[in-house]
Amino acid sequence: MLPTLLIVDDERATREGLRSALEEDFDVYTAANNSEAMMILKSEEIQLLLTDLRLGGDSGMDLIDATAKLPKPPVMLMMTAYGSVDTAVEAMRRGAFHFVTKPLNLDEVEMLLKRALRSQNLEIENVQLTKQVKKSNNLSRLIGRSQEIKQVTELIEQIAPTRATVLIEGESGTGKEVVANAIHHLSGRPASKLVIVNCAALSPQLLESELFGHEKGSFTGAAQKRIGRFEQADGGTLFLDEIGEIDPATQVKLLRALSERSIERVGSNSPIKVDVRVISATNRNLRQMVDEGKFREDLFFRLNVVSIKMPTLRARPEDIVLMANAFLKEFSEENQRPLKPLSDRAIHQLISYNWPGNVRELRTAIEHGVVMSNDDFIDVTHLPSFLREERDLPAKDHENTQIILPAPTELNLHALETNAIRAALARTGDNRTQAAELLGISRRTLQRKIKELEL
Repeated sequence: MLPTLLIVDDERATREGLRSALEEDFDVYTAANNSEAMMILKSEEIQLLLTDLRLGGDSGMDLIDATAKLPKPPVMLMMTAYGSVDTAVEAMRRGAFHFVTKPLNLDEVEMLLKRALRSQNLEIENVQLTKQVKKSNNLSRLIGRSQEIKQVTELIEQIAPTRATVLIEGESGTGKEVVANAIHHLSGRPASKLVIVNCAALSPQLLESELFGHEKGSFTGAAQKRIGRFEQADGGTLFLDEIGEIDPATQVKLLRALSERSIERVGSNSPIKVDVRVISATNRNLRQMVDEGKFREDLFFRLNVVSIKMPTLRARPEDIVLMANAFLKEFSEENQRPLKPLSDRAIHQLISYNWPGNVRELRTAIEHGVVMSNDDFIDVTHLPSFLREERDLPAKDHENTQIILPAPTELNLHALETNAIRAALARTGDNRTQAAELLGISRRTLQRKIKELEL
């Protein structure tokens, strides 16, 4: 979808000249005065406004003032043959993104419009992220608008207030610990501890002591009594990461602790009652391990009262740009760098990459880009080496952070739009409101496109 641009100039030759020069990259509207411009701004979804300072009997400054008061104002640029520093400062003080002087340099105008669009798209993504945070601070790290991630968040909200044990399955880097944190903080026990144990990082003897504690002298090196993680988590949540790595003996003790809601320290026969909600996670197939005799079936059923399967990043490509922009903001602040948008080439590369390390790998890539970029944007050259391989990058930098890349046999605008809209409608069960949200356009625009493309 081409970004929409409104050009306002009282000289017809200037309006039509700019339309002809820019209509390849923008959906161009034109107006000769303020009243015509406001009619278009109120009836169409205009993303960019390019207005002259002097419009016959009207003033471009007045138009900027009126436009800035709209519910969703476009990014505004001022042009004039009467340029001065004072005029530029005043235009930007009133809300203009930038200022250009006549006679116009068309390359400069196109560059500024694209830069303004990048800024707007990044701001929109950040507004969406802010809304997510306001909706639920506890789910704010689960970023995405794909159906897969929506299902995960809905399941978290449903099961969090219960006492049910939860098994989170998924590849490394998909965000299993983020889900465990969200469940805990929405559980009604947020003031209590969330205690985390990485089961793969400890030997069997150390893991048993870590979970259940031990008495002084219970084994060589046990110089004093130790309180285990179950006791530490009493009244709260215990998150057992990489649960598939625990040995058979510890599996037996864990099953008893879950069944009886009590534990015994190593070297003691005295049961200790604990009130603990257990959440476990694994990147292995526990059902297959049960079939192979490597994991106890009764423990699997006890852990798997509710199962959450975390989608891979490659299964939800529509979330990649949204997450990338969230990480841009995070790492720009952390590294005290200015917030910069991603180029179209970088976005294309991020979407086309397979992401074996999932969200964790994406975070690393974006932090690398933030640190390495000395330009006004983050391009492929600023990303890690594994993302700099050639992947049929677009020849021109047509900015569009809502990019969707189906694989049509015909690479033309009609085919791309048709395939994208059909895919969105199929994914949302023909719900046009949800499809429009997925595509990053308004429902009205989607209706118009469906009619134009005769879908």
